[in-house]
Amino acid sequence: MGRVSTKENKTRYQVLRENLGYSREKVSELTDIEPFRIERIENEKISPDPWDICALAKAYKEPALFNHYCAHECPIGMKYVPEVNVKDLSQVVLEMLASLNTMGKKQERLIEITADGNIDNEELEDFIKIQRDLERISITVETLQLWTEKMLATGKIDLEKYKELVNKK
Repeated sequence: MGRVSTKENKTRYQVLRENLGYSREKVSELTDIEPFRIERIENEKISPDPWDICALAKAYKEPALFNHYCAHECPIGMKYVPEVNVKDLSQVVLEMLASLNTMGKKQERLIEITADGNIDNEELEDFIKIQRDLERISITVETLQLWTEKMLATGKIDLEKYKELVNKK
């Protein structure tokens, strides 16, 4: 293992690498990214490209890097991709159920608002609230997906069995 940096305000990339006990040379072996490029990414001298993120996420077994990159560094993703944080499965499920319960109660109102194909000024406030609730559901679904990908990457869920069941017709 290389020496550990004492720098404050380390980037997510550096923290992940150091938490695994990897040197930049080790990461380079795992990813084919040159050590000097890894250093420049970690020191924010250059931005990683999508290929760097794919390689680093795989090497670090950290699928949440995809979301982090899209939400914070990709110009398109920064506009359209919300940040998702991996949580415990029980917390994800409870949030999902709470969001679905909320939407169940607002379902009739959404139908009323959208039935005519128009949203007038009197309906707009309710429509925006419902949109926000739907966004929370979407984020919860993404959180569950990230949790699953993390479990697959770390071997806590059998990847082959998972693929078999997902691809079952």
